[in-house]
Amino acid sequence: MSRYDEEARFDRPKRRTRPRTKDRPSYDDAVEGFVITRDRGRYTCWVEDRRVTAMKARQLGRKGVIVGDRVKLDGDASGEQGTLARIVEVLPRTTLLRRSADDDDPVERPLVANADQLVIVAAVAHPEPRTGLIDRFLVAAYEAGMRPLLCLTKTDLGDPEPLLSIYRPLGVESVATHHGGDLTELREQLHDRTSVLVGHSGVGKSTLVNALVPGADRAIGVVNEVTGRGRHTSTNTVVLQLPDGGWLIDTPGIRSFGLAHVEPETLIHAFPDLEELAADCPRGCTHAIDAIDCALDEAVAEHRADPARVASFRRLLASREGRAADYLAGS
Repeated sequence: MSRYDEEARFDRPKRRTRPRTKDRPSYDDAVEGFVITRDRGRYTCWVEDRRVTAMKARQLGRKGVIVGDRVKLDGDASGEQGTLARIVEVLPRTTLLRRSADDDDPVERPLVANADQLVIVAAVAHPEPRTGLIDRFLVAAYEAGMRPLLCLTKTDLGDPEPLLSIYRPLGVESVATHHGGDLTELREQLHDRTSVLVGHSGVGKSTLVNALVPGADRAIGVVNEVTGRGRHTSTNTVVLQLPDGGWLIDTPGIRSFGLAHVEPETLIHAFPDLEELAADCPRGCTHAIDAIDCALDEAVAEHRADPARVASFRRLLASREGRAADYLAGS
């Protein structure tokens, strides 16, 4: 054997590749479900009448899968212990609730998909209501195309009317509750809807969930007597089935809600009466309280628009820009 033949024996074998094909798996046998919780890369999906554990298929790449997503599952979707299916497709979303960490943070964080109602839970006392945060939740609901519902808790500790009077001009529906009270009205509002519960820590969200869904066993926290703030108890977003029909999505307590992704023209779509009047605004008008030649001011002066409704809309605009204090000072 020559020296050259001997060296050839140690050559790295050539890499063999198969030609790419345009054919892709059809997943005709994939079943449809929706994601009810996520934990460390594993997704629990509701399929017909059972829970199925799944992982995201590689072909989805960077495409995110969030709670509420309607998905197609391939593989073992029996739901039996030890089985694992694959999420091979995320179906188009009807709504998407999202936020940013701060108002100047360009990164959007999707929270929940395909919900049709945002239930904003606020206590009338202990802790004191934070209207700025409520406003931000409303902006997020309108931007996502969701119906907002204001749920006031702890009404046995204070009068809900001052808070209700702030949001009445916006046409936001509301319900009032207290610990151990009748939840019939709230149940009617939740019936056959997919509702997301959001609220500041300590407002009684978990208490509501446990009363609405027997066996939910969501952790209940307490309010710090010194700071007046609640402690985070629920740490993950989870979907629960309501006994009388519908789904309830419980989220962890939130202390901040950035709205960097919301544009003024998006927000005004939620106010058809004001949007029609704003059509006469000059190009680029922000509709804010300090906007020059805004048609909303003219409409108010001519009694063609409800001043309280315009003021509420502008308060939401100011909240979106982190300028709620500026708005209150100038109003």
